[in-house]
Amino acid sequence: MIQKTLYIVRHGQTDLNKQGIVQGRGMNTDLNEEGRAQAALFYEAYKQVPFDKIYISELKRTQQSIQQFIDQGIPYEKLAGLDELAWGRLEGQPSTPENKSAFLDLMRNWLDGNLDAKIEGGESPNEVKLRQEEALKVILSHPEEKNVLVCMHGRAMRLLMCLLTERPLTEMDNFPHQNLVLYKVTFDGQKFDIVDFNNALHLKQA
Repeated sequence: MIQKTLYIVRHGQTDLNKQGIVQGRGMNTDLNEEGRAQAALFYEAYKQVPFDKIYISELKRTQQSIQQFIDQGIPYEKLAGLDELAWGRLEGQPSTPENKSAFLDLMRNWLDGNLDAKIEGGESPNEVKLRQEEALKVILSHPEEKNVLVCMHGRAMRLLMCLLTERPLTEMDNFPHQNLVLYKVTFDGQKFDIVDFNNALHLKQA
């Protein structure tokens, strides 16, 4: 029987995070100084965990967030399925009243169950779910990987937590997050259980 523990974290802070600007799948940004500090704090708190494998998205901010673990020689793999939801024309744009309105309209649509709704040039939650299912197949296809570190993105993480716990995607906002927060999830071969919810204790050591 496959048994795993997944340590799922969101990447550290970037300048666009700090400015409240939507990044999405199309913005390949770097961590800022605060993000690098968060990465160091997470590493200090979890460097003793015997990780067998690391999975990250194809965006460099995820690799930068857990680079210290990679430097230990832990094997890692990039999965496009872990990329952030694409926000289309909103990506990298200033937070104008028009953009905020488009964003809030989209949120309302999703919470109302219209999970195919998306920004022009972007992705819907249903589309992200399909690629996350593919990524999950890869992760679960390695029974020998018992402790797995996954670094990904905020909105995508909310969707993944719905997928893992078999909740409708309309409940995505029940999974809060901040930069470099941890969700620890166990898999017993049948179902996933969240054993650590939105844990940011490692960030409070400073």
